[in-house]
Amino acid sequence: MRIRKLGEHIGAEITGVDIRRLDEDGFAGVYRTWLDHGVTVIRDQDLGLGDFLQHCRRYGTVVRHPSKATRHPQYPEITVLGVDKFNPDGTLKQHVYRRGAACFHTDGAYEERPFKATALHARAVPGSGGDTLFSCMTKACEALPGHLRRLLDGRRGAFTFGGRSSANLLLEPEDRHEPPAFHRLLQPHPETGREALYFDPGKILYIEGLEPEHSDAVIEELAERMIVPGAGYVHSWRVGDVVVWDNRCLVHKAAGDYPPHEDRIHWRVSIGQN
Repeated sequence: MRIRKLGEHIGAEITGVDIRRLDEDGFAGVYRTWLDHGVTVIRDQDLGLGDFLQHCRRYGTVVRHPSKATRHPQYPEITVLGVDKFNPDGTLKQHVYRRGAACFHTDGAYEERPFKATALHARAVPGSGGDTLFSCMTKACEALPGHLRRLLDGRRGAFTFGGRSSANLLLEPEDRHEPPAFHRLLQPHPETGREALYFDPGKILYIEGLEPEHSDAVIEELAERMIVPGAGYVHSWRVGDVVVWDNRCLVHKAAGDYPPHEDRIHWRVSIGQN
């Protein structure tokens, strides 16, 4: 196993392993690297659906994503991204093509127990564009001014799938009106102890205990402060990549800039808390 640091604060590349054959000690090294760097890129993996799912289960409990239409028919724990991009008349389905590209976000904030991790396995990549951007929310927390840290200390945010914009076309109609989930905006990582800002501008409705106008103003300020210069990593995909990131301390977004008629296809698994 070879490990190479990718970003100044986050990101590590792992090569020289076949995750189908990792024993307990080998996976422990992968997991430790993941905790240390927030997002890991395991190169050159040729996996079947079952292989990918088995690897993801080593990180924690696999949960089904609420977007039912994109679940794999034989493996519903796996979401297939980047398919069925066009309407019958040939126009592009923007909510499919630009899925995950609207803003930096953390996966599963709308769940009572948010997703611990997300894993993607690249099956097809475009000739240009299509990167995924990551940013460290531990560094975002450290960079908050004192008055804002004091205001947020102990406060919770209310989160839903569509947030204040109700952008929830990926959900079935019966799943679009779930009550919000509440999570502390400043929270220590349960495994490393490092405090991070837990914030998603696309899913947050309001901040508990603040008047609506004050809540909106703080949300806008956090959206401006959440991405800290030098605290990110941009991943350019290769076929066979397995990328796993920690939703408890990172945010991410798709670039949403690849040629629409080219394929950018991933298998995705959402991993819940243990």
